[in-house]
Amino acid sequence: MTTHNDDVDWDRWPIADYLAENYREVHPADAAVMAHHSAFYRRLVPDGLARGVEFGAGPNLYPLVLASAVCRRVDAVDAGSGNVGYLRRQICHRPDASWLPFHALARRLNPAVPGTLPRALARVDVVHADVRDLPAGGYDLASMHFVAEGATEDRDEFTAFCRLFVRCVAPGGYLVAAFMENMPTYRIGPASRWPGCPVDTGIVRRVFTPLTSELAVTRIDADPTLPDYGDTGMVLLTARTAPPARPR
Repeated sequence: MTTHNDDVDWDRWPIADYLAENYREVHPADAAVMAHHSAFYRRLVPDGLARGVEFGAGPNLYPLVLASAVCRRVDAVDAGSGNVGYLRRQICHRPDASWLPFHALARRLNPAVPGTLPRALARVDVVHADVRDLPAGGYDLASMHFVAEGATEDRDEFTAFCRLFVRCVAPGGYLVAAFMENMPTYRIGPASRWPGCPVDTGIVRRVFTPLTSELAVTRIDADPTLPDYGDTGMVLLTARTAPPARPR
């Protein structure tokens, strides 16, 4: 039986296990993703975009830190109450010390990132909402990390999430994303089971080519220092949303 997004209780996302398994240190894959994204952000004007969105933010802070180099405000949108609570605690109180090396690396990769982790996170507004309800064209930039392929086992629903990701950005705006490559359904912690939709560079290109311009898709190999979820690496994307149609 195929698991769809609405079959999952996202309020039960195992935040402590997820962070312990993936984000208590800067793994080589994290550094590679951050370097890839930072190279793209360095092409943009620092603080030049009014508002960005982290599409399905989860409890991962480093995409928010990276986007703070170019966005004056960033909406971290997530449907899970646990993720929302964690993000609000990180922003309103002292962030976990484990995120400090991520911020330090982000600053080395792009000096436009605000000088302290709290200052970078001060640009973030946490929004408890379903990303499927985001208005069309509401953002100058959208960032997405391990969401569309981790929200469902259905390829059509994966494609629909990607289209919504593009749709929430104004024409000519910017897109940055990372996908787990060939990720099957997987477990976090001792027991919890979560959906996965295996995708690769070819699938990502086919989905995004009709929707974008300046599309660039690449990949990195699996990181042996991370848990073996069955993936084969990561697919990384940058693009612009298609420009407005010219009047005839």
